[in-house]
Amino acid sequence: MDTFTTIAILVTISSFISYINHRYVKLPGTIGIMVIAIVLSIVILVSGKLFPEASHFFKELTSSVDFTRTLLDVMLAFLLFASALHFDVEKLKAQKLPVLMLSTVGVIGSTTIFGFLFYWTLPFFGIDVPLLYCLLFGALISPTDPVAVLSVLKKSRIPASLETIIGGESLFNDGVGILLFVTLREVTDTSTAAITLSGTAILFVQEVFGGLLLGLGSAMLCIFMIKKVTELQTVLMLTISMVMGISVLGGLLHVSIPLAAVAAGLMLSNVKLGQTEDSRSLKEILDKIWGLIDDLLNTILFVMIGLQIAIIHFYSAYWVISLLAILFVLIARAISITAPAILLSRRLALPYNRIAIVIWAGLRGGISVALALSLPFSEFKPMIVSVSYIIVVFSIIVQGLTLNKVVDKLVD
Repeated sequence: MDTFTTIAILVTISSFISYINHRYVKLPGTIGIMVIAIVLSIVILVSGKLFPEASHFFKELTSSVDFTRTLLDVMLAFLLFASALHFDVEKLKAQKLPVLMLSTVGVIGSTTIFGFLFYWTLPFFGIDVPLLYCLLFGALISPTDPVAVLSVLKKSRIPASLETIIGGESLFNDGVGILLFVTLREVTDTSTAAITLSGTAILFVQEVFGGLLLGLGSAMLCIFMIKKVTELQTVLMLTISMVMGISVLGGLLHVSIPLAAVAAGLMLSNVKLGQTEDSRSLKEILDKIWGLIDDLLNTILFVMIGLQIAIIHFYSAYWVISLLAILFVLIARAISITAPAILLSRRLALPYNRIAIVIWAGLRGGISVALALSLPFSEFKPMIVSVSYIIVVFSIIVQGLTLNKVVDKLVD
């Protein structure tokens, strides 16, 4: 199946599912879209014996899309830039301490706690997985997914200060999460448990600071150019080419594409632009167009997440492990957030009821599935992929749908 045909079919399916959800199902946007995509996938797979051609076509379509590359190398920069472009920088500055804590200490702590809980539990099921693989699993499942979190927050009744903290955390914690993931993956690939401090430090500087510099430099160049023009088409093309450039250069330079896209978006969000030739505000129109791009890509992404069920192998032994893994994810996030919040209670000023909201609002999404699929083949990969997928589905559907009820119950 050629690339254009694959894109055309995927966009058509996404449009159809979006229509069904808006017209009949009426679940919150991205959640409803993913639910319908999963149900559609299951129906097609179950009816495979009656309609083998349809089942084969469906699996071929899903297999023809490299989910990992499509999300991490193409879509993610656009999604994060669009989200950061609409983020209030002043509010983010006011909440910089909790955001920094959650996106660093929270991710590292959650990775460690989840990894050890998973490692200690698996022997009861007769499964022996090395600790490094359990920690690697923790690194890919611990960071909250900015696409999932921000799409759900749009429809939530969460207080503004908490929305800033949770949204800011989701935008920035990918740097630490991907750093841990890449480091642990390299260690498992080389079959050695030695992690050098200098090697980790170099990787951290390259990924995090390199990504920030790429994003800020790209944004500065883009701002310099767009302030010289008043034509909307040119301004839009400059911002799109900037995001594309970040994706390409980020891959070539081996720096964090997510952090680069976020840095560029935040910098552009704080810039005042002029007016078009017909006296319309460039900034307002640009925000609306990028908001539309964000919604379109979100729809396609969540359909792609739902369709992955067609090619992921689920074994009966993994279901109980998946339920325990969901519990471990929540426990790890609760401990990694509550402990620093207690130690820094005077500076953070986060009441316990609001900490519970932050814990429950930590959704996982496509990034975790993409990272799991990117793992080199091993006897442990099928389990990690299938359990990751189940955690993501639970996170988006159950936590996403009940977030407003949790907020109503805990917020005075």
